[in-house]
Amino acid sequence: MPPVIFWRSNVSLFSFFHTHYDKNAELVTFGYYYPTMAKKIKNTNRKPVQPAQKKPAPVAALAPEVKDPLIPEWLYSFKVQALIVALLAFGLYCNTFKHEYALDDTIVIVKNEYVYEGFKGIGDILSRDAYDSYYKQFNSSNQLSGGRYRPLSIVTFAIEQQFFGASTRPEVDSMLERGFTYQINSDAEQQFYSRMHVRHVINVLWYMACVVVLLSFLRQVVFRENTIIALIAAVLFTAHPIHTEVVANVKSRDEIMSLLLICTTFIYALKYYDDNKKTNLYIALATFFLAYLAKEYAISLLLLLPLAFYVFRGASINKCFMATLPYILLTGFYLLVRFSIVAPMNASSDNDILNNPYANATDDLQRLATKIATSFNYIRLLVFPHPLSSDYSYNTIPYKNFTHPMVWVSLLAHVALFRGMFYYFKRRHVLSFAIAFYLLNLLLVCNIIFNIGGTMGERLIYHSSVGFCIAVAYLLYKGMEKIKPATAGRMALAGCMLLIVGLYGFKTIDRNKAWKNDETLFNTDIENAPNSVLVNANVASSYVNRAEMEKDSVKKDQMLRTSIIYYNKVLEIHPTFVSGYMNRGVAYLKLGMPDSAKYNYNKAKELYPNYPKMYEVYYNLGVCYYLAGRVQDAINMWQTVLRIEPKYTLAQQSINTAVQAMNAQQQQQPASGTAPPPQAPQ
Repeated sequence: MPPVIFWRSNVSLFSFFHTHYDKNAELVTFGYYYPTMAKKIKNTNRKPVQPAQKKPAPVAALAPEVKDPLIPEWLYSFKVQALIVALLAFGLYCNTFKHEYALDDTIVIVKNEYVYEGFKGIGDILSRDAYDSYYKQFNSSNQLSGGRYRPLSIVTFAIEQQFFGASTRPEVDSMLERGFTYQINSDAEQQFYSRMHVRHVINVLWYMACVVVLLSFLRQVVFRENTIIALIAAVLFTAHPIHTEVVANVKSRDEIMSLLLICTTFIYALKYYDDNKKTNLYIALATFFLAYLAKEYAISLLLLLPLAFYVFRGASINKCFMATLPYILLTGFYLLVRFSIVAPMNASSDNDILNNPYANATDDLQRLATKIATSFNYIRLLVFPHPLSSDYSYNTIPYKNFTHPMVWVSLLAHVALFRGMFYYFKRRHVLSFAIAFYLLNLLLVCNIIFNIGGTMGERLIYHSSVGFCIAVAYLLYKGMEKIKPATAGRMALAGCMLLIVGLYGFKTIDRNKAWKNDETLFNTDIENAPNSVLVNANVASSYVNRAEMEKDSVKKDQMLRTSIIYYNKVLEIHPTFVSGYMNRGVAYLKLGMPDSAKYNYNKAKELYPNYPKMYEVYYNLGVCYYLAGRVQDAINMWQTVLRIEPKYTLAQQSINTAVQAMNAQQQQQPASGTAPPPQAPQ
């Protein structure tokens, strides 16, 4: 039978309480207590007992921090610790200030019409899928399981754009139509690109804020009795190279904002538990909901919050549940909002290997084995963050069966983590919380429970790495405590931290260079992911874009032919990759090889009949035929254009020009009033 616990509000109920009550204690336990039917003794001299006033149930007193005399007093100050992690973050990432857009920045920012509109676009951002604008430009709909409702970071991009100079709707449409990544024509385009460096500065500022709030969370919740361990964990997190994608890629601001808001929720939820002030509850609920709007990781709090109450405040299971109930109710509201906004996934997308990386697996067992093995890569990169890559999609990580040793290594490692979590849970130990923080966030991105539309990604372990850093910091500090004399132990701890931060810092600064733009990123990562469809395709595209700006015709021709070599490899790995055919067609078109370009365009149209503005693609193909002197082939292509889009008058004008040229050639005399030749291919 568990010990009976008596609270101060129960003073009048038990005479036994009056005998053994300690006035200095918030919580009194008496071991085993069995109430009896004792006869009441009448006491006429006793004053009537006043009913006890109802008070909030007190919590167990938290032990004050014990400061190590061998560690300088000033190092315990929050201001000093915050300054350390903030300056560390700034120093590691200030070399990204001159970076350009890269990777998913195109989908979320460059090709997002709502961002260009500034304040006017915020309503659309809040009421649509994160990729809605991009999907519309390709005549498509949601291509990812569950959709992507993450408006908060995109709202910040729109707010920035308002101050940079928002664009009108005609300007937005014009920029999106041209796809101006390498063709900056208008003032609005020039302004958009001249300000992209500012977004990188703002991203670093967000990261600095995130690590400071993380430090506060570690000090107030996790390591309240030893804030030096909190500092160690925050420093490890700040310097870890696996976070380079999150900071150097502007789009990944959603990860930074999500973790910042989750840590804030922890802080105020625990404050409310301690002091019962409604203001703290309201702040916790507000930041919790905003964390959902940043990214879906906030759902992990439904288990991590009660675990924090249990481990760090000694609460009972029932009280943990009751303290978490408001967050459960708010989650229900968020899900209603989300499901009313996010459209169902496009049925054909589930068969696309780039949206469903396990679509080509032989069976469910092979899918599961591959997911289990892939999950171990996160542990490996957290322990030894090299090499790093921007892409792990098909076919970077080959499929595996349960006969593969890596599957069992991963399985045993994660089973050990689960067992360790429950072992320490019974002891209300910080390692239980650290392991749970790692595993619960990992479960959201490892594809075993939810299909996230990708194999893995370094940004996806951003939240889980908090649990990793908590565990490493705790074990490192406690391990160094065992070194005697104590002075040697503290020196060893300082030396170990300097070594780790030095290695982490070197790797972080070096890796940031790769994130300058798409060209540097993918030409770096082709060495680490030589079989990736997306990396090879992006390397090929970088050669096409460089050829566009090259003045030397020989070098230009060489670049285009190199791009075709990469596109050939892409289509060998992924034979139904529509963009591969389209872009290889562009390369052939620029080489003046219209027949090869036509084959690729027709193949792309066969695979994707609704490819946007295909009539413009065929029109440019007709221009290529015309410039090659194959006038009849040019006319045939422009007639195809009119069948696809009868209102495209430029095609009819070009047909008229070509017919006049043919008539003039047949009559062997110049035609009067002949229109100029069609425009060159774009």
